[in-house]
Amino acid sequence: MRDSVSVIFTFEDKVFSIQRQNYLKAFPGYTAFPGGKVDKEDRENSSIIPELFNALSKELYFALRREIVEELNFDLEKSLEKILSIKEVGVAITPEFNPYRFKTHFIRIELSEEVEFEVDAGEAKCSSWTKALDILNSYKRAEILAVPPTVKLFQNLARDINFSEVLDLSLDHNPAKEVPMIESIYGVKQFLPLSHTFPPANRTNCFLIGDEHSVLIDPSPRDREELAKLINHLSKFSVDELFITHHHPDHHEFATEIATHFNVTIGLSRDTLERIRNKHGEDYFKDVEIKIYKEGDLLTQSCGSEVYIYEVPGHDEGQLALAPKTLNWFLVGDLIQTVGTVVIGAPEGDMAKYYDSLNRVIDLDPKFIIPSHGIAIGGVHKLSKTLAHRQMREKEIAELKSLGKTNQEILEIVYEGLDVRLHKYAMKTIEAHLKKLKL
Repeated sequence: MRDSVSVIFTFEDKVFSIQRQNYLKAFPGYTAFPGGKVDKEDRENSSIIPELFNALSKELYFALRREIVEELNFDLEKSLEKILSIKEVGVAITPEFNPYRFKTHFIRIELSEEVEFEVDAGEAKCSSWTKALDILNSYKRAEILAVPPTVKLFQNLARDINFSEVLDLSLDHNPAKEVPMIESIYGVKQFLPLSHTFPPANRTNCFLIGDEHSVLIDPSPRDREELAKLINHLSKFSVDELFITHHHPDHHEFATEIATHFNVTIGLSRDTLERIRNKHGEDYFKDVEIKIYKEGDLLTQSCGSEVYIYEVPGHDEGQLALAPKTLNWFLVGDLIQTVGTVVIGAPEGDMAKYYDSLNRVIDLDPKFIIPSHGIAIGGVHKLSKTLAHRQMREKEIAELKSLGKTNQEILEIVYEGLDVRLHKYAMKTIEAHLKKLKL
């Protein structure tokens, strides 16, 4: 586990925050505080630190100073006269289910004036000095995206910008009895049960949305132990309906048992219903009431905005997506992933339709994208990048085919180094490209 540090600059009742660029690899589009990880140079720095910062370890101070210079062009040592107080106000440890774990120290620095920082445009899309309560209210309108520790800090800063306690900002859950749950977008509770999905992903996001009518989306725990943890956690909330985005098993395993437990209907597309019954038998939904959804149907309301159904075929013919009228977010299912790659293959996949679905969401330009695997992200950059990558790969496949290469030879060239266990899925994608190209 590595250490990292973030700084919360305050002036009177205002807090300085940034919105990270949508193209960044880590937490794109998230509202955050400046900072970063402690590097080797920070740990080995033997310089004397200013007395004002004696409460911090040397490595935290040097990391903090370096990151602030890099991101804000603001040197702490040259600006001591502007600093009224310094205090560590929280510590967050990355949850155990995340392979990249950090212990992040949040340092509040009270300033005597509203400094006009020179923000690194490569890191931040925008920045602002804002009243803590206004930031919190923006979050509650689903207008900003933030990790749980940042949300907790906004809540406490809005209560008292000079609060004195050191907060435990780690994720609040019991791993023995519950699956993890985060709410990076207000009104979209994201549960993370282990599932039978494709590596490198090992979890399928399960969402709970809705103001008056709560809808549970894509519950798919991998076994009965994970099922019990999910139901136990869900029991803290209201569940009024269950919704399945598409027919792949890692999106509906144990869904009928969960629907029965909460005595609710299951909503899905006609195509998804037929594919699940064809694969798993006519009795798969026995004793469960079914509701068929299609393009334009109203599902529920979230943060006062109607949530509508969108048809997004390509990965799966019957796949449905969800978005509020505000387009503050777009739940895209398996249209993209932030962990791994989406498979496009027969009989349910169609590369031409997949391109069309990507282009449609890109044109709608929602504020945030929520995939079924991985974290929510800002903007449509990932969709545009995915489309461009697919188009580049399609061109490569077409060129190799024109040279007389077999499909197997194309796989070995295009997917060089791919885990052998995933070759059959890569082959499906190659065949989908060739079908689209009519080759």
